[in-house]
Amino acid sequence: MGNPTGFIELGREPPKRRSIKARIKDYREFYKPWPEPKIRAQAGRCMACAVPFCHTGCPLGNLIPDWNDLVYRGSWERALDALHATNNFPEFTGRICPAPCETSCVLAINQDPVTIEYVEKAIADRGFKEGWIKPNPPKVRTGKKVAVIGSGPAGLAAAAQLNSAGHRVTLFERDEYIGGLLTLGIPDFKLEKQVVQRRVDLMAAEGVEFKTGVHVGVNYSVKKLRDSFDAICLTGGATQPRDLPVPGRDLKGVHFAMEYLTQQNRALAGKTISDAEHITAKGKRVVILGGGDTGADCLGTAHRQGAKEVLQFEILPEPPPMRRVDNPWPQWPLVLRLSAAHEEGGLRDYDISTKAFSGNSGSVEKLHSVRVQWDREETGRLAMKEVPSSEVEVETELVLLALGFLHPEHDGLLANLGVKLDPRGNVAVDGNMMTNEPGIFAAGDMVRGASLVVWAIAQGRDAARGADEYLMGSTDLPRALV
Repeated sequence: MGNPTGFIELGREPPKRRSIKARIKDYREFYKPWPEPKIRAQAGRCMACAVPFCHTGCPLGNLIPDWNDLVYRGSWERALDALHATNNFPEFTGRICPAPCETSCVLAINQDPVTIEYVEKAIADRGFKEGWIKPNPPKVRTGKKVAVIGSGPAGLAAAAQLNSAGHRVTLFERDEYIGGLLTLGIPDFKLEKQVVQRRVDLMAAEGVEFKTGVHVGVNYSVKKLRDSFDAICLTGGATQPRDLPVPGRDLKGVHFAMEYLTQQNRALAGKTISDAEHITAKGKRVVILGGGDTGADCLGTAHRQGAKEVLQFEILPEPPPMRRVDNPWPQWPLVLRLSAAHEEGGLRDYDISTKAFSGNSGSVEKLHSVRVQWDREETGRLAMKEVPSSEVEVETELVLLALGFLHPEHDGLLANLGVKLDPRGNVAVDGNMMTNEPGIFAAGDMVRGASLVVWAIAQGRDAARGADEYLMGSTDLPRALV
């Protein structure tokens, strides 16, 4: 414990954000550089608890007190080793993870928690800057070949671990870029793409083979996949969006959030988008349906595109500003959150159910909705009912559906492989992340449903461990989820 009184002497002080006026003019990350003295001082707030609940809050079991103490003492390279012991991609989680470790921090009982996520990002970025993070290919190859399908965080983690065990890994991605949602779904102002690419380049130098534009089950046969590889790991994500089947849904100007976000990321990567295809908020009144992270990503993107006005509607009630008594620490706090995008503008409203869209000439012009209220039944279940005479009409030229995701796409790859699904439509796996088909493993959102990047990495690591044991009879790869 580097500074025994750090948590008493200092309050939480994360890195400063760039001014709103400056950051909405570009797509660069919105945080300013964090001076090293500040980082070390904030790491010194860690109490080295007798029972560090941050370990259990993090699905990866990150050694948080260890690397906080090492950063406080200035032992940055040792801190990086401790961080990489459990997390393949701390530069990702340090930017886009909602930090369940911080809500589980013992300080969070009655104070602001340790700045765990930001210290993590600082360690990883320091490692790249100093050249400590460099290719480390395996010294011995096993002769086994493994296919990983999907290049999001779960697929990248599985590929990295399997490659480190000496297997020849080929990672297939149906899109033109490696990274899955890291590259195409998350805006650059949260995760600049060179951060993803430098890790992909590192993995390629270590021996992982990346193939883009390969849609297994469409332009690459499942039979060829089975015949060419000794094991297969499915990490294609939960890519089936939740739709809103109401009148007017087919009007021009009503889009899934991922159509909008991925197009903007492709444009920033240099792809030319025709006027006919372009989904833009510029000069428009925009309505975002859905109050989660994807909705906030749409909000921040709409600001940068020059939206005239942005409204964000959520069907659920507004969360409380503080924990309720039935939501105690260290549970995930069900409280109102303010993202950087919400700081930038826009209005949020709750208890609103969309009933229809309308418009002339085939384009959306109005959203029709009603107010709802939520009552708790005797069973404890919340029941929704419409408030009489509460109809609301909103003029809009662009509606973005950020309603979440249902499950992976079932047609094609999954159907042809014959893997079983669970009652929610996700791929069913056993304790070693193997499906009902021997040698076929799955991980990430394809198994868990739409979730956190840290869960995807953890499951990818565990799927790699299961595959290594299947191929070799035993494994030295660590288990992430315990």
